[in-house]
Amino acid sequence: MNSTSSKVKGHCRCGQVGFEVSAKPVMTMACHCTGCQKMTSSAFSLSSLFPSAAFSIVSGEPVIGGLHGSTRHYFCKNCMSWLFTRPEGMDDFVNVRSTMLEDSRTYKPFIETYTDEKLDWATTGAAHSFCKFPPQDKFPELLKEYADKQG
Repeated sequence: MNSTSSKVKGHCRCGQVGFEVSAKPVMTMACHCTGCQKMTSSAFSLSSLFPSAAFSIVSGEPVIGGLHGSTRHYFCKNCMSWLFTRPEGMDDFVNVRSTMLEDSRTYKPFIETYTDEKLDWATTGAAHSFCKFPPQDKFPELLKEYADKQG
């Protein structure tokens, strides 16, 4: 994220749903789980975790897709782009698909998760890899390391 900009915009492929974030991500990641593989039709999903208070929809109305469970995945109802996720039990955060953000190349994954389900040839360059999710007690250390690397 450009450190001189206070807001970064994002949108779906067709442009009907737009959003913005007014903070730097607290973490960037790639998820190799088979669910993400199926929802992206790719080897993994890329996401950036932001405080919920820093995220807002500025145009259009996303719809819930995916499994319609307690973790809510939001999509554009027109082009079906997967835009963001509100993870179960993490009401203070929103997990935005990094490729929907302006200058998406700057959101390199810091961690990768579900590597036990990853396709053998898929690589991300993430600094840390986890078979599932990082253990809860490791999150503060990871968040600090990520923040320190971002300046």
